[in-house]
Amino acid sequence: FRVQPTRRKTCHPPEVTFAMLGFSIVLLGATVSASSVHLVSFDGSSPSFDFVEDEDTVMGSRSWGNWSVDPSGFGRLQGVVTVVERPAVTIVGASPGFIKAGANGKFPNASAAAGGELVLEVRSSKAYSGLHVALASGSISPLYACKGGGYVPFSRGCFKSKFSVPEGSDFTTIRLPLADFSDEWKPSNGELRKSCSEDGSACITAKVLSEIQRVEIVAEGTDGAVDLHLKSISVEGPSLGQILV
Repeated sequence: FRVQPTRRKTCHPPEVTFAMLGFSIVLLGATVSASSVHLVSFDGSSPSFDFVEDEDTVMGSRSWGNWSVDPSGFGRLQGVVTVVERPAVTIVGASPGFIKAGANGKFPNASAAAGGELVLEVRSSKAYSGLHVALASGSISPLYACKGGGYVPFSRGCFKSKFSVPEGSDFTTIRLPLADFSDEWKPSNGELRKSCSEDGSACITAKVLSEIQRVEIVAEGTDGAVDLHLKSISVEGPSLGQILV
C-alpha cells in the first residue's frame, strides 16, 4: 500500500478589522497643560487682596501714582514716573523714580505650577517700557525685599521679571517664564543683576510658589506716563507635551 504524506495545515489568524471590534480609533495630537492657579483677580473669582499704591518718596521725587479698582473687574495703576538722580537714592542703590501697587497676603499654593509661566491679563493706554512684576516668598519682610532686590542685606526673596504691554484698548495675555525671574535685581531700575541661569539660588522653585507673600506691579527706571489695567495674575504649569488620544 502507499502511504500518503501528511499535509500540514497552515492556520491563519482571522483578520481583525476595526469594524469587527466595534470601534474606531482617531489619532489626535493634543497638548495637555497643568491647570492654572489664580493668584489675583478683581472680579470676585479669586480671594481678595488689598493692593496699595507706593511711589518714590525720597526728597526731590517727581514721580506720583494712584491705584484704584474699576467696578468692571480690573485694577488700575496710573501716574507718572520721572527719574531724578539724587545723592539720597544712590547711597543704597534705591530707585530714582518709580510707582507701583502691591498686596501682602497668604496667596494660593502654586507649587504644582513650578517650571511654568506667570500669566498676566493686562492692557495699557500708554506706551511705557519700564514695567515689572514681582512675587515675594520666604522673605523676612516682603515689602522690604521688594524694595531691596538682594542689593541690601536681608532683602532676598522678591522675584522680579520685566514685561511689556502693547498700547491699546483690548486686554491681552502676557506669559512670562518663571525661569526668567530672579530675586537679585537692581533697585535703581528693576533690571536683573543675576539671572536664574547664572545663580540657582535666585530661581523660583516649587517651595517659593508654595508660600507667596506679596505680589507687585511696578513701573520704574524710565520716564513716562503710566496707565496699566490689570485683570488677573495666575501661574500656569508647564505643558505636558503632545499625546495621542
